Amino acid sequence: VQLQASGGGLVQAGGSLRLTCAASGRTSAIMAWFRQAPGKEHEFVTCISWNGSGASYADPVKGRFTISRDNAKNTVYLQMNSLKPEDTAVYYCAAGITTRYMRWSSYDYWGQGTLVTVSS
Repeated sequence: VQLQASGGGLVQAGGSLRLTCAASGRTSAIMAWFRQAPGKEHEFVTCISWNGSGASYADPVKGRFTISRDNAKNTVYLQMNSLKPEDTAVYYCAAGITTRYMRWSSYDYWGQGTLVTVSS
């Protein structure tokens, strides 16, 4: 499975962006988004179960970000609202079958990343 993330860009604080992660094939795995700011480790953002029935969010993004998936299109979305400068990072999507869903290394596949820059 190959993952292709897109949708990043430059936005002002308070604005919105929607990221897309397209998978090359069907996956019944957990799909997740991580982010990495300069000089920092990969940080868990959110993940969604294989059928979309459940999702988990990191505290800094709760209430602002929403993950969703469309298995018919092999695509996962991340709607980001009320963006803050501290959300600036490269955002990566990941796929895998794991119970340790907050851990970057627990996933089997990763996309190439898309840069989100939030200006103050």
